[in-house]
Amino acid sequence: MTTKYLCIHGHFYQPPRENPWLEEIELQETAKPYHDWNARIASECYGPNRASRILDEEGKIIDIVNNYASISFNFGPTLLAWLEKHSKRTYLKILEADGESQKRFSGHGSAMGQVYSHMIMPLANERDKKTQVLWGIADFEHRFKRKPQGMWLAETAVDIPTLEALADQGIIFTILAPHQAKRVRKRVKGGRWHDVSNGSIDPKQSYHCNLPSGKSIALFFYDGPVSREVAFERILSDGELFAKRLTSLFADKPDPQVVHIAADGETYGHHFQFGDMALAYALQSIEQNPDIAITNYSEFLDRFPPTQEVEIIENTSWSCSHGIERWKGNCGCHILGKPGWNQEWRGPLREALNWLRDQCIGRFESRAANFLKDPWQARDLYIQIILHRTDKAWEEFLYFNAPRVLSEQEQVEVLKLLELERNVLLMYTSCGWFFDEISGIETVQILKYAARAIELIKEVLGEDLEPGFIEIIKKAKSNVTEFSDGAWIYHHMAKVATVDLAKVAAHYAMSSIFQEYPQSAEIFSYVVTQDEYRVVPSGRRKLALGKVKVTSRITRESQTFAVCFTYSGDYNVSGGVCIFEDEIQYAKLSEEIQGIFGSGDYREITKTLEKYFHSKIISINYLFADERAKIIRHIMKEARETGSHIASEDIGFLITSKLSDIYKILRKSPEDLKTLSNLMELVLLGKNLDVNINLWGTQNAFFEIMKKTMPEVERRGNENDQEWMSTMKKLGKLLHVRMD
Repeated sequence: MTTKYLCIHGHFYQPPRENPWLEEIELQETAKPYHDWNARIASECYGPNRASRILDEEGKIIDIVNNYASISFNFGPTLLAWLEKHSKRTYLKILEADGESQKRFSGHGSAMGQVYSHMIMPLANERDKKTQVLWGIADFEHRFKRKPQGMWLAETAVDIPTLEALADQGIIFTILAPHQAKRVRKRVKGGRWHDVSNGSIDPKQSYHCNLPSGKSIALFFYDGPVSREVAFERILSDGELFAKRLTSLFADKPDPQVVHIAADGETYGHHFQFGDMALAYALQSIEQNPDIAITNYSEFLDRFPPTQEVEIIENTSWSCSHGIERWKGNCGCHILGKPGWNQEWRGPLREALNWLRDQCIGRFESRAANFLKDPWQARDLYIQIILHRTDKAWEEFLYFNAPRVLSEQEQVEVLKLLELERNVLLMYTSCGWFFDEISGIETVQILKYAARAIELIKEVLGEDLEPGFIEIIKKAKSNVTEFSDGAWIYHHMAKVATVDLAKVAAHYAMSSIFQEYPQSAEIFSYVVTQDEYRVVPSGRRKLALGKVKVTSRITRESQTFAVCFTYSGDYNVSGGVCIFEDEIQYAKLSEEIQGIFGSGDYREITKTLEKYFHSKIISINYLFADERAKIIRHIMKEARETGSHIASEDIGFLITSKLSDIYKILRKSPEDLKTLSNLMELVLLGKNLDVNINLWGTQNAFFEIMKKTMPEVERRGNENDQEWMSTMKKLGKLLHVRMD
């Protein structure tokens, strides 16, 4: 029997990217040509690793293997949820790999759990630590049909209370970096402690860690130098070189030893192209060595219990040489290191989120006590609803957690309170602090969760926590001048993602002009049900008219709306939406708009819409990003198929005319930010559609405002004018106007 074992661990994780209102990832331009970053990384890494090629000397495929079956791995729960929905085959192969590894490694699966939303655990309060572990375990059990023996800590960030939280829930082991060990000793009476705080701990064995509660947990400390070579150097450029480097690490001794490394799973294919193939080749090569056995942590721990005891250095992590400062201060850790940039924003960001969390604690506990036996226990159990948004799961949840039968409105309130807590947990996703700039997509994402939490508190309790949050977050200064600070970013990059039932109704009605929906349809995290709904064609023109009931699958809140939208056969899609309250008023709208629509008088149609929807006319720009792009493609396709010159002439003329209307209004009210933004969006639309628009009048109006109004705004130096200035600068670039 061999005494030499090898284990390669991959930490597969992406931060949640879904719009908190839609529960779907919207189009991410930076991930092009893919829809979003999850899709891109799935194509480059997660998929290739479940079917990795092994090539011969001529570059021909000689085998295709599932790498996940041969390595130790953990997948973030929110990433697995995305894979289950959007990359089902890869998802099933990951689950299948855990089953294969159990057969291969003495009944021990290679999959490990992960704290649910990748929160930096030492910075979390005790209650959040517990929920993160419980949710991570529940998600794992739901997918892998067994309890996890090990659990990955976000960024391997650790303190004693975190280890206690793992041990409390029966987690047997976790993995740390070598520099996180303080001292070791043999597990014998009178054993002497040896200082290893310089990173000199022997990584080739497991360690026993006694905890103050009387419980204990096993710890593995991965090989630091080789893990860094895998993550940051070119060792994956050659599978044979990778295999030789790993096998060279074994000590010349008869005692059982495990050589193990840990790196981001994305290293194998996303960070390094064909890294999955280097991994597959190395594993196959090593498997042919009779002196070395591939293993996973659970199997090795079962066969060879720890003979050494260890103490950790608290508040440390694998990716910050300053402990855990990266997630609360300007410690100097960064990615690109742009000249003049700093990360002072990290502190105020942490302060603002902690303030919001603490404001929510008492409010959640007090309000939820009206409907739930134990609000915090209910929060811990809410993971079952996140995993199973079904009537049956919800009924079971209420049966065990509610002290009485709740009305429909009370159930909506309970769900909003629990969603409040889910968003509070998600807003601590570690990636929000990891990178260099507060306006990055990762930080904007956690600010979206904060915005959703603030909104839910206001809906349930009528209290507005936003002013207090803004007061703190505005201290977080952006490195990009035009973005100002965290308050500006919150308002203009995070909060703009807000969606309500009315917007879903409008989206549905507009998109129904271009695609047919069944009587009941799912629109992201909503269900839209038709009532007296119809789409009336007239040549290339169409009219969508009716009543629709919109229901949130997350909070079960619902509302019925009257909707009416027209499509004139070009880019003009417009209409309105309002809460349905009056059958007589709706009948009048229906009769009047259908009569006018038949005449084809577009101006009268617009006037009628404005009358019934109180001048709140909605255009195609109101659509969610994905649907807007799809409809624009549809219009272009229609134009090509019909031989119309809409793309080059009609749309260009239409946009030019609309620009004229807008800049005339802007000349009268040059500091009207909304009008200025509308002008910029229309110019940008013309460029994106690649149509010929006449910018002569728009440039004239812009130049006039730049010369007359902009200097006055600059002299005022008013903080509220910063967005106007930023929009002017962006518009100037689009219009090719020199502004320096």
